[in-house]
Amino acid sequence: MADSDVFTIAREEISSRLWLGSSMYPSPDIMVSAFASAQPGFVTMSLRRQTAGDLANNDYHERVNQWLGASQSRLLPNTAGCQSAKEAIQLAILARELFKTSWIKLEVIGDEYSLQPNVFELVSAARELSAQGFYVLPYCTDDLVVCESLLHAGCPAVMPWGAPIGTGKGIINPYQLRTLRARLPDTTIIVDAGIGRPSQAMQAMEMGADGVLLNTAVAKAANPVTMAGAFAAAVDAGRAAFHAGFMTERDMASPSTPVAGLPFWHTAMREGQHHD
Repeated sequence: MADSDVFTIAREEISSRLWLGSSMYPSPDIMVSAFASAQPGFVTMSLRRQTAGDLANNDYHERVNQWLGASQSRLLPNTAGCQSAKEAIQLAILARELFKTSWIKLEVIGDEYSLQPNVFELVSAARELSAQGFYVLPYCTDDLVVCESLLHAGCPAVMPWGAPIGTGKGIINPYQLRTLRARLPDTTIIVDAGIGRPSQAMQAMEMGADGVLLNTAVAKAANPVTMAGAFAAAVDAGRAAFHAGFMTERDMASPSTPVAGLPFWHTAMREGQHHD
């Protein structure tokens, strides 16, 4: 698990634990303003069904590049929409050529309805891309064995979903996320997909996640700029709370002000009030 003050993946420092996608914003200007509000560690961009020429003439792509050049954020190309390891590998290689980065968010979708990853193809693609020198950040399910397989394939982190992409349901399986944190204590875990509210991002961080990646919850908000800032604050607060340590839950009430040491008449009065 990454250090509480300096966040590193593959020995490279990442500026923030909140990562944002670059799709579905009302305009390029609003998108860039949201990035400025959140200061994300990574900005994801999909290459699916785009050519180099399309990207060169795309306002969103141009504005993302401008933002990245003036910030500490990094670009994270995404193999969104791929349905096989072969397709994802080809797209990742194209992304490296176009964007001059070896970072890749690896997606291989197995079910069009839930957008659940095809974990078999995902592990196969991760192994090949890692061998080719990529820093592979895989979008995966929250299954422990799948995450372990991705780590063994060379991934420097895993990105299990909180819920299916775009649902906004938050952490639908808290037990599984806690299990991942407990069983993989030294692994960087980024919760990716399904986060709809800042409180859900804070919950993920309070449970020990190292970061959160989201898109729709900010891009589709009534005010994306304000929402981006709210998510950034929630991620920071959740991380601080996780390291501060939580009180132990109790089945019975426990007074925050003990009665021991109080004057006799004060204690008697309290007991009399309880019997009224």
